[in-house]
Amino acid sequence: MPDSASLFASPPARWYEEGCSELPSDAEFDRIFPESIRHSSIHHWSTVEVCRHAADWLVTAPGTRVLDVGCGPGKFCAIGAGFTRGHFTGVEQRRKLCCTARQVVKYHNIPRVEILHANVTEMAFNRFDAFYFFNPFQENLMPMLKIDDEVPVEFSFYDRYINYVRKELSSVPLGTRVVTYWGDCDEIPPCYDCVETAFEDELRLWIKRRTGEPGKFAHEECCIPDTCEFSIA
Repeated sequence: MPDSASLFASPPARWYEEGCSELPSDAEFDRIFPESIRHSSIHHWSTVEVCRHAADWLVTAPGTRVLDVGCGPGKFCAIGAGFTRGHFTGVEQRRKLCCTARQVVKYHNIPRVEILHANVTEMAFNRFDAFYFFNPFQENLMPMLKIDDEVPVEFSFYDRYINYVRKELSSVPLGTRVVTYWGDCDEIPPCYDCVETAFEDELRLWIKRRTGEPGKFAHEECCIPDTCEFSIA
């Protein structure tokens, strides 16, 4: 269980209240987490600016349903819900991080956020309109990058998760939006085009343009095509 004394040491956040447009710094936002989780922020959680940018790309209308795969302590979901009118669901397989995310959402009364303790292979992607991936499977290829020892990591898991995500993303409607941050984008099937990038091309917006099977890894063909609109942040 998270350390409640650490978790609730700061007063309730105000950045998500209606009419507030000021982004907190990462240091300010991360104070809502226990120290052990705060310490991992620089390596494992998206920055506040990246979260805001990605959420703006993904939420195209009020009520857009966004799935954050490997949500950790809920940072992207919380910021996304605070600065857009979308509904954010985070899925996290580590119980400690899931519990922390739920307590943060509850204590700070953050609207339109749901945190699920589950594996990505238990998620039906047709329940959602848009998706966010901050390199959630890389720890299975590079165990030195793993967050902790709570769940096993294996090379075979990477292929299993990538193949599942590619299959699910291939089955959702045309126009579906996906944002990836860092990583090789192996989870993106070739029926998606990268249409915009930011943060030195590490943040990428993909849109499903064609129907088709999961096929080859999309990054082998068109990770950043010549037609991509660049948004530098």
